[in-house]
Amino acid sequence: MEYILNKIKDYNKIIIFGHERPDGDCIGSQFGLYYIIKETYPNKEVYITGETSDYVSFIGKPILIDDSLFANSLGICVDCANGDRLSDQRYKNCDYTIKIDHHPNVDSFCDYEYVDTKSPACAQILTEFYLNFKDELKMNTKAAEALYVGILTDTGRFKYDSTTSKTHRMAAELLDFGVNIGKIDNELSVETIESLKLRGYCLNTFKVTEHGFAYLIMTRDVIEKFGVSDEAAANQVTAISTIEGCPMWAMFIEYPDQIRIRLRSRGPVVNILAEEYSGGGHPKASGAKLPSWDKLDEFLDKADKLVLEYKKSI
Repeated sequence: MEYILNKIKDYNKIIIFGHERPDGDCIGSQFGLYYIIKETYPNKEVYITGETSDYVSFIGKPILIDDSLFANSLGICVDCANGDRLSDQRYKNCDYTIKIDHHPNVDSFCDYEYVDTKSPACAQILTEFYLNFKDELKMNTKAAEALYVGILTDTGRFKYDSTTSKTHRMAAELLDFGVNIGKIDNELSVETIESLKLRGYCLNTFKVTEHGFAYLIMTRDVIEKFGVSDEAAANQVTAISTIEGCPMWAMFIEYPDQIRIRLRSRGPVVNILAEEYSGGGHPKASGAKLPSWDKLDEFLDKADKLVLEYKKSI
């Protein structure tokens, strides 16, 4: 972490990158780091580039910056294990690059990489980064709010088993900077009428395999029928997260150019299966891809066997 701090000191221009289809931890980490750097070094040029997220847009909205800004810059890539998943591939144009992440380190794409797979969120790593150097670094309410949202969302509001006592201590430190937890809960909890109607559709159409793998199929025509964004559609994976006897579940969502799988678990380890389908992630929360709908039955069969093996082991 000291090496990262020294690199931040060395560069007057810093660009912060996140992954495609960003979640709360990605946006929270980007803006949390941005506000820490700007509060500490107000004369530095700091930019956030990449895609935005409607779900956590109250934290901030990245924009795609101009090509001219990459010269002589330090690029910091957060919450992304694979270089090809960064939403702005121009990170390669930076003078020096750093990766800060909590996913398994399957792809080394930066000059320097700090990866802590024991951390449930990248935002927790950045909170720890601040606390390690709080005699030098400065925190403000905006930074604390962004990092808190990152931790909150990637731990499922502190209910996933990746949450530790350290996680709660990090969150408590952030609350001391004036984070309004009521406001954040309201922002994250409110849904549009269209999303609620889509949730009803999901609850009426999900399927369960023989041994308890629950899944949803979200085709383009369904997304368009309900008039929701791809992000809002993908978030419906939580609709089937509490089914008794189904410790593993997924959503198969059809994007214009690919079929993506959002794979979740309350028991079975799923990232190994995800890696078989051009994906990966955490043991209990991963993403993958289907080359075509023709491969759906094959995936369902493997997932069903994984659930059966898990049930036999407990």
